Amino acid sequence: MLDVCLLGTGGMMPLPYRWLTSMLLRYNGSSLLVDCGEGTQIAVKEKGWSFKPIDVICFTHYHADHISGLPGLLLTMGNAERSEPLTMVGPKGLEKVVGALRMIAPELPFEIKYMELKNPQEDFEINGYHIHAFRVNHNITCYGYSIEIKRAGRFHVEWAKEKDIPQKFWSLLQHGQVIEYEGNYYTPDMVLGKPRKGIKVTYCTDTRPTENLKNAAKNSDLLICEGMYAEPEKLAKAKQYKHMTFYEAAETARDAKVGELWLTHFSPSLVHGESYMPKVQKIFARASLGFDGRSVELDFEEEKP
Repeated sequence: MLDVCLLGTGGMMPLPYRWLTSMLLRYNGSSLLVDCGEGTQIAVKEKGWSFKPIDVICFTHYHADHISGLPGLLLTMGNAERSEPLTMVGPKGLEKVVGALRMIAPELPFEIKYMELKNPQEDFEINGYHIHAFRVNHNITCYGYSIEIKRAGRFHVEWAKEKDIPQKFWSLLQHGQVIEYEGNYYTPDMVLGKPRKGIKVTYCTDTRPTENLKNAAKNSDLLICEGMYAEPEKLAKAKQYKHMTFYEAAETARDAKVGELWLTHFSPSLVHGESYMPKVQKIFARASLGFDGRSVELDFEEEKP
């Protein structure tokens, strides 16, 4: 099961009813944060979740509304006597940017590991998360993230018995390990069926619509995507500043065949966003407005007998 919480939905500046952008995922005792805008700490507290399990932070880009909450978060984590390493992922320049922000949080009791993204697309595994980072189209280098919980195929006891595989290795094979024992090699494909559908969440803000985004979001259970502007007359402004409208986000969700769309990263000028949703839902019926603290539990699909 993957817990997803949209902590903040604001763009550019925090408002009394809207923190700046961030999302928190929880899986198997680990938490992954995407972006850390101003107010992220308060949003986590309001949700009743914990900072301690956060061991991965991914940044889309380094505009202030996406990273300005980081120094305070690091101080809080340090004051909680955290000792486990913290991995940070982001575009090139990550270590330099974080180093500058840490001028006000210079002493921390834990190590920070940096993974700087340099290619248009990169894939890596951290703590059970399969992360696909993909470059999008903003006015500075910016990435979106698809985060998957992969699911191996069903374990077949009868296959293991037919191949005389010792039972003490079954669990290891089930978890993807290759075993060498008494001159024999045992591989996971000897006991596992075809991979089953996992869980996939795609998060993207600050971009014009791109094929990269559609391809990365394809078949996601949930797409959390920016809808900076709702008013149709603001399309020109969206193009000028490299953002998306509600309707462009809905078209992306439709074309990517996602399960559900949550809109986020709203302009400070946006009020009564719900009044625009009937038109948006004509494009993609399962579109809805994100809001601070909105969360969902995503589980693996039940298998047909």
